[in-house]
Amino acid sequence: MIPGLIALTFAAAFAGAALYITWVEQPARLALEGDALLSEWTPSDRRGVALLLVFALISTFAGFIAFNETADVRYAYGALIAIASWPYAFFVMAPLNNQILALRGADVGAAGALVRQWGYVEAGFAAIGVAAVAIFLWIL
Repeated sequence: MIPGLIALTFAAAFAGAALYITWVEQPARLALEGDALLSEWTPSDRRGVALLLVFALISTFAGFIAFNETADVRYAYGALIAIASWPYAFFVMAPLNNQILALRGADVGAAGALVRQWGYVEAGFAAIGVAAVAIFLWIL
């Protein structure tokens, strides 16, 4: 039972952080101009992605441990959804992140449009977290 609660807790932390980024941090970031936007983006992006991926990893491990203890396949589904954030981050988010991080000089004007596009991609990250939470809640 404890691993299942840990899986739910960290999936909820993941979903909450991703929703915070989508609804609070992203609009505040978009209010900034060019250089200020990019100077805020670099540390925020690296720290945020690292935090979210650690939450997803802990939720995944705890979900698989709960599956092994209970044989309830829903724990495995929740764990698989939580770990789906890793390939999503690598294949969907990372290319856009790299484009934003590479902006310098005259290209700074494109930052707003790219960061706005990134916000839509980040919403997919939040959806993964909410889906994992829903699966883990279904078990309870």
